[in-house]
Amino acid sequence: MSEWDYAAFENAMIEDMRAHDGRVTTGPLAGEPLLVMVSTGAKTGQPRRAILNFTRDGADYVVAGTAGGSPKDPSWLVNVRTNPEVSVEAEGRSFKAQASVADKADRERLWRGHVDALPKFADYPRQTGRVIPMVRLTPVSGS
Repeated sequence: MSEWDYAAFENAMIEDMRAHDGRVTTGPLAGEPLLVMVSTGAKTGQPRRAILNFTRDGADYVVAGTAGGSPKDPSWLVNVRTNPEVSVEAEGRSFKAQASVADKADRERLWRGHVDALPKFADYPRQTGRVIPMVRLTPVSGS
């Protein structure tokens, strides 16, 4: 049995998104609100890509640090805490953004909104055994 090529899966999904104004039209994530975030590796300084579900809070994009249900925070979270300037592709546009981890009160509100919009996220806190960090991606004007 051959190994599954995750990079090829991601590349195909990004091509699909780019061809359809940011919407995924095929595969298991078709119809999901997804964005592509490129952060700078905290240790390596190299670009690191993450494809993430998002919700909106005003002009900001909001993503959850679920790491797919892992008990550990996703590696991209360390990256944005160290290097908060990121590149984002969402809803058919590309822009620079400033990432910020939400404080406790804002985190609760953003989490509730995320779960309301994306109910599949509701079980993650129980599954992970941790508080899921919520991250705002605030577009930088002029990008």
